Amino acid sequence: MPLSVRSFAKINVGLRIGPRREDGFHDLRTVYQTIALHDTVRVDLARGTGIEIKCKDSRVPTDESNTCYRIAERVMKALRVRGRVVISIEKSLPVQGGLGGASSNAVATMLGLERLTKSELPAEERLRIAGEVGSDLPLFLIGGAVLGVGRGEEVYPVPDLPPLNCVVATPETSVSTPAAFAAWDEHWSRHEPGGRAGTSGKLTGNAASDKINTFSRSVFAWLNSYSTGVPAVKDGDRAEALLLDLVRAGIENDFETVVFPLYPELRELKRVFEREGASYASLSGSGSSVYGLFASAETAARAAGALTQQGYWAQATTSLPRREYWKKFLVSRS
Repeated sequence: MPLSVRSFAKINVGLRIGPRREDGFHDLRTVYQTIALHDTVRVDLARGTGIEIKCKDSRVPTDESNTCYRIAERVMKALRVRGRVVISIEKSLPVQGGLGGASSNAVATMLGLERLTKSELPAEERLRIAGEVGSDLPLFLIGGAVLGVGRGEEVYPVPDLPPLNCVVATPETSVSTPAAFAAWDEHWSRHEPGGRAGTSGKLTGNAASDKINTFSRSVFAWLNSYSTGVPAVKDGDRAEALLLDLVRAGIENDFETVVFPLYPELRELKRVFEREGASYASLSGSGSSVYGLFASAETAARAAGALTQQGYWAQATTSLPRREYWKKFLVSRS
């Protein structure tokens, strides 16, 4: 019997890009936060063999390049089960918007297949398979507030933040993540002290690692006050204080340095958020989605309405703590 799974989005609360590594990836530091916006993935297991992907959105690949296909292939092998896997993806999230939609779809597929086969992979095996398919996948095996290190695939749960009112807006602009990294390397080699592009094109320099370390200290200082020892206060007051401290900590997304000059409309979108009352606004990942965090649900709703009137895809939502994330991922059997 088919299983429907909610496939939630994420935003990046800050993102620092470190040196390019020997494997071609960059060291990263980021805080992922799951939010309540989601796609729905319907997973079915029938007699036969093979994997079939269905989606009405023509921008979503339905061949072996789809992350759901790649994860299903690995999960079926790891579980040592046979059958024809049919995956239907109902898109509500922007495609290639920096919200982790494709990665979340893949993890929803993994969890759906486990339920359908009445089998469960060990947690380490889940994370290994997810990390093989993509850097953003493992975060969706944790949910809530998650620290991402390495190339982003090494993930650690951090204490959940108080509920945050969030608005996400996505223009029609499409940002290539590999191109954004290439632009960052070029920027670093020309402008940052200690950075240089060698003959191999690999980025080196202690300054990049220093930026990573500074970010880590800022994030931990920001989060430390909101761990289990915080005095009891109203969630709204706690969230507002958290946002003020976030701004004071100067936690930013490095991609803005190179993506905004290439796509000025994204810089303007961030300015619109700030004019509409966002306490904090940022690019998510390499874009093209920009989000704002607001002190109240009413302010967030007004901002979403204003952005929609200006022609953006915009949705007001909330952050999704870890417990709620796991409570809500399963929709139904049908």
